[in-house]
Amino acid sequence: MSSIRQNKIEGVILEELSTYFQRNAREVCLGAMVSVTVVRVTSDLSLAKCYISIFAGPEKKEVLENIQVFTKKIRGEVGKRLKNMRKIPELLFYIDDSIDYASQIDALLKKK
Repeated sequence: MSSIRQNKIEGVILEELSTYFQRNAREVCLGAMVSVTVVRVTSDLSLAKCYISIFAGPEKKEVLENIQVFTKKIRGEVGKRLKNMRKIPELLFYIDDSIDYASQIDALLKKK
C-alpha cells in the first residue's frame, strides 16, 4: 500500500514526464505520441516504474528503446523541475499494453 507521499511524488513525476514527452516528441519519441499512464515509486523513493502508451508512430519497441537511451537525460530534466526533492528516483520505462488487451477482449466479446 502506497503512502500519501509516494502518491504525491508519483503524480508529480507523471505530470513532468508527460510534459517532457510532449515537448521532445520528435527527438525522444521518434515522432510518436507517448502518454504516461501510470508511475509507481518504491517505498524508499529510489526507483520509479513508468508505464507508457505509444500511439501513431514507429514500432512500439523501437520507440521504447529510444526512450531508454534518453533515460539519463529525462531523469536530469525531471530533477531540474523537482527542486524540492533531494534524490530523484531512477526511471524505468515499460509499455502499458492494457489498452491493447482491452480491445482484444472487446473484439472477442463481439464475435460471440
